[in-house]
Amino acid sequence: MLHEKISTEESWLEQSIIVLKGVGDKMLERFARRSLYSLNDLLFHLPIKYQDKTRVVPISELRIGESALVTGELVQCKTQYARRAMLNCTINDGSGVINLRFFHFNKQQATSLAFALEQGKWLRFFGEVKRGRRSLEMIHPEYRIIEAHQLIQVDETLTPIYPTTDGLSQLALRNAIAQVIEYLKRHNIDAEHSASIADELVHDLLPSSIRQQLKLPPLLQALIYLHAPPPDCAVFELIEGDDPYRQSLVFEELLAHQLSMKCAYQKQRQHLSYAFHSASKQLKNHYRQLFIEQLPFKLTSAQSRVIAEIATDVQQPHPMQRLVQGDVGSGKTVVAALAALYAIENGFQAALMAPTELLAEQHRNNFQQWFEPLGLNVAWLSGKSKVKQRREALKSIADGSAHMIIGTHALFQAEVVFNHLGLAIIDEQHRFGVHQRLALLQKGQELHVDKNGFRPDNKQSQSDNKQHQEFYPHQLIMTATPIPRTLAMTAYADLDCSIIDELPPGRTPVETVVLSEQRREAVLQRVHQACLNGRQAYWVCTLIEESEVLQCQAAEQTHELLSNQLPDLSIGLVHGRMKTDEKKAVMQSFKKAEISLLIATTVIEVGVDVPNASLMIIENAERLGLSQLHQLRGRVGRGSQSSACVLMYGSPLSKNGKARLMTLRETNDGFEVARKDLALRGPGEVLGTRQTGLAEMKIADIIRDQHLISRVNELAQTLINDYPETVEPLIKRWIGKKMDYQNV
Repeated sequence: MLHEKISTEESWLEQSIIVLKGVGDKMLERFARRSLYSLNDLLFHLPIKYQDKTRVVPISELRIGESALVTGELVQCKTQYARRAMLNCTINDGSGVINLRFFHFNKQQATSLAFALEQGKWLRFFGEVKRGRRSLEMIHPEYRIIEAHQLIQVDETLTPIYPTTDGLSQLALRNAIAQVIEYLKRHNIDAEHSASIADELVHDLLPSSIRQQLKLPPLLQALIYLHAPPPDCAVFELIEGDDPYRQSLVFEELLAHQLSMKCAYQKQRQHLSYAFHSASKQLKNHYRQLFIEQLPFKLTSAQSRVIAEIATDVQQPHPMQRLVQGDVGSGKTVVAALAALYAIENGFQAALMAPTELLAEQHRNNFQQWFEPLGLNVAWLSGKSKVKQRREALKSIADGSAHMIIGTHALFQAEVVFNHLGLAIIDEQHRFGVHQRLALLQKGQELHVDKNGFRPDNKQSQSDNKQHQEFYPHQLIMTATPIPRTLAMTAYADLDCSIIDELPPGRTPVETVVLSEQRREAVLQRVHQACLNGRQAYWVCTLIEESEVLQCQAAEQTHELLSNQLPDLSIGLVHGRMKTDEKKAVMQSFKKAEISLLIATTVIEVGVDVPNASLMIIENAERLGLSQLHQLRGRVGRGSQSSACVLMYGSPLSKNGKARLMTLRETNDGFEVARKDLALRGPGEVLGTRQTGLAEMKIADIIRDQHLISRVNELAQTLINDYPETVEPLIKRWIGKKMDYQNV
């Protein structure tokens, strides 16, 4: 029952869960750890699975792997001591025998069970049935001692299991949610005239015509059903999302996420930005044309198409928000360079932020090679920059003498002040946290520069210039991790998307070979011969541990080992804990072919471009994700000679590990790799979006429910156009505060 202190004036579902019985200040803190604050939060905190305690199952009918409620006589209870203490209880219900095992138990438990045995009492217990040595068994089941043949009422509905966190028990969650559900049930059936009270408390935000069209049950009915499903329901369908009640809420949650993205897109288009001029006669310098003329290759049609899309965007008075996807080696950096030149031609600065020192350093080298012949200054800023270099870089960024700024996350630190940032380029965006990406955009945020020369550095306050509005830089996001269309429609619906789906001419497909580590000697011989023939190779070391220290140690040990085994080769080493200058020197030597074999950690995953390197060896490849393996493979095959990637695995090889390696062997298509990666790992791992909320959907599953996404996309636009009053409440219901970071 709900406390009497429940407010009648406040919106019922918006009230704090403190109004529930059994919820005090300490419990309130525990609920907050799971972002549960209001009754509405509880109502939409949905079960992830169920337990069936609605019937007692005879031991003779138990099935291995299933969980069941059982009642039987305690016929033996003893403590055994082998490698560790174990409490064994034997139960007989007349139809069969089952053994209960407890590894973690206290003296009180052992004493109470022994006492119950003497009294000839029975146990009622619930757990998963396993195959034991001599009989069926349960490990650490829930149990209670009862009188012989005592009739205890079973549950009337399936028992829900909710997502929880440390300190917040299933019992506390069930008690709290049950109070809300009971209140709704009571007000839904109390009397004829009050039949709609519960419906008014839980607003069904989808128009009835749409619910009927989609054959979705009413919202309230679906919620009550999911929190307390009847014993005869199809549990598998309910968990897997095929049940119409679950589908009703899945559809609504996907719809809320789609609406949030579309609203973020619309909000972005309401901001002001700088409309770049495109006609060359209006520009002081024609950097883009000069840049294209100096390239040693011709742009692909895919690159030209994407560049045209970017050009259209930056001519608009609102900020560009474009995602450029392209497989490894497709030429995304050249596209980024042309976008940057567009900004520079119009008198603005451009900044490129990369997630790692090595990738940022690679971009710096490329942009210096391309831009300095045009008379443009490229500034470099990283967390490891020396004091003098940092001071000079900050000065050139602030006074505008730096046209192009390259860096890591150091770009958004407080001391960095841009002179006039017109374009922010974010490479491998999924590696940055939401706050980091937002911080770079805010760095470029300026007040409008009017004809009187008003700028923030004029020391005029905004209050004195209310007519001035904030301007935002254009934003270009790049990723070499191709995103399946279904996921892109959900995760990046707030962005305009471009795909570079064509590799430059001359790029050769990489042959991928999968070998056991037992073939290591044969692989060594292949590497040795290739290097003697003038080719270069990578040898990548991985560890299952996340520790960068351990990975670097593994690389150092491998370097020492291979240096002894292949003394006639020049072998280099690069890893994440080396100083920047050391890494730079090694990479330069490798580029100049002074090093034949480079031992590395996965720090070389992106940004390394050595056309003469044509052989890639990846140790313990089964420990890496598909996307990461594909990125590493993309370091070879950049020249005209045939290239190969050898994936060495250790035994035993798991089913998932085998699936990943076979996918790499069968295809070089990044989008096919991404599709398989999504199926194996899920969207949160693929995109790195755990902090954005995409991977934390309450009931929907992007992979399982992808067949709904196209329909959801259509309906989202219908609601925006025809039922705008439903949009904000739907977003608030399912996403809440996470919406704050959707527009980055």
